[in-house]
Amino acid sequence: MTDRWARAEELFRQREADRRYRRDDRAWGEYEGDEYDRYDDYDDDTTVIPRYVDDEEEEPTPPPPAPRRGGQRARTTQAEAPRRSKGEQSKRARPERSGRSQRGKRSRVASRKAAERKKRRRNLWFVAGVFVLLFTGAVVFAGMKLIGGLAPPKDYAGPSGPLVVVQVHPGDTSQQIASTMVDRGVVASTGAFFQAAVRNSNMSTVQPGFYAIPSQSPAAEAVSALVSKSSRVGNLVVSEGRLLHDQHDMSTGGRYDGIYRKIAEASCIGTGANQKCVTYEQLDAAGASLDLAALGVPAWALQGVKDCPDRTRQLEGLIAAGTWDFDPSGTPEQILRQLVTASAQSYESTGLLQSGADTKLTPYQTLVAASLVEREAKPQDMGKVARVIVNRLRADQMLQFDSTVNYTLDRTEVATTDADRAQETAWNTYAMRGLPKTPIAAPSLNALRAMENPEAGPWLYFVTVDKQGTTLFTDDYQEHLRLIARAQRSGILDSSKDSGGR
Repeated sequence: MTDRWARAEELFRQREADRRYRRDDRAWGEYEGDEYDRYDDYDDDTTVIPRYVDDEEEEPTPPPPAPRRGGQRARTTQAEAPRRSKGEQSKRARPERSGRSQRGKRSRVASRKAAERKKRRRNLWFVAGVFVLLFTGAVVFAGMKLIGGLAPPKDYAGPSGPLVVVQVHPGDTSQQIASTMVDRGVVASTGAFFQAAVRNSNMSTVQPGFYAIPSQSPAAEAVSALVSKSSRVGNLVVSEGRLLHDQHDMSTGGRYDGIYRKIAEASCIGTGANQKCVTYEQLDAAGASLDLAALGVPAWALQGVKDCPDRTRQLEGLIAAGTWDFDPSGTPEQILRQLVTASAQSYESTGLLQSGADTKLTPYQTLVAASLVEREAKPQDMGKVARVIVNRLRADQMLQFDSTVNYTLDRTEVATTDADRAQETAWNTYAMRGLPKTPIAAPSLNALRAMENPEAGPWLYFVTVDKQGTTLFTDDYQEHLRLIARAQRSGILDSSKDSGGR
């Protein structure tokens, strides 16, 4: 009995040892499944790689050991327990600690995922809130625009205020004019002006320029004022050959208004006691200023203007013939600067700055000579008169033009006297050689082009021989004297026209 029990106990220990330490197919077969997955943290020196188990999977419960026959199992366990080492007991206890570790890991993973889900929900609520705010703002904005579109544009009820000057630029549309009107305080809104402009058929007749319009006007009244001819201000017409200052006709005593007089008349704003104008005297004083830059004198004319012996005549010829617009609300200096600057640009457009290759004249000298052509010649003869000037200058011959004698006279006539021609001035070409110090009038662009490109010819003299303006040219002095006698017989030298023997 004792031997059989001992053999049975030895056989049990052998089976246990084989199961624990052998790594053959039979030992592995006894623990197929997930049994060893619970021992991931078991400190074993074997090379067995445990199967990966997802954190979310529940740890499988190992099957219970097979029952022994009779009560042998209990007795064997009781008998075997004292013989087990502490290491074996420790190894048996490790699966329970590993299970707690896996459960802790699963708890942390679940907490992390819960926090992520909470963060995602919070972000979704934030995005939804922003979208609601944007949508609400868009709805409010659209509503305001709709209400504003349905409401009539803002307009003044009247009465109107003081006059203000408004400029209409070339190419301005009604909408652009409306913006100018709002900026100048004439109308309350562009919408009101535009609606009134559409209803007024005369709006298409508005020309570029300056207009005096009452401030704070109802839009309809502002449009009516704009299309009215009486509202146009600062519009100046300078005829060809006009001088800066007034002159009087010897035979009639009538006044021949100068450019300064014309500017003064065009500068008036308002009517009656409220009318404001720049005066002739103010312009004359402003034109004599030594600040040539403030007067707009171009660089090519600076030296010639500085050399002028009479400051009141220094701007002569620098305000060109033509139609000009200026802001009459400015100072006299500002008005002159506008006109001189615009005139210089007009002169330069003819090629003035590139001229002189044939004539050997500077741009300012060309302007001076062009003023002589303007005062001496008919349009059809300008090219020939220009050639006479060039030929006489080259021959160092006096020009002897009556127009240069009349320039400084208050009372003028075509037939100058010996006393007039004897007066020595900076402009009298009977008493000096070369060109006058400044232009003697406002030349036309045709006269300027003729002086830039004179007609080819040998002429040194010309005479207007009849009242129809027939002018004959020659390079022979004796022929010239015969032409003068012919002009005297026709009475041309006694006329009030500005031509005669030269």
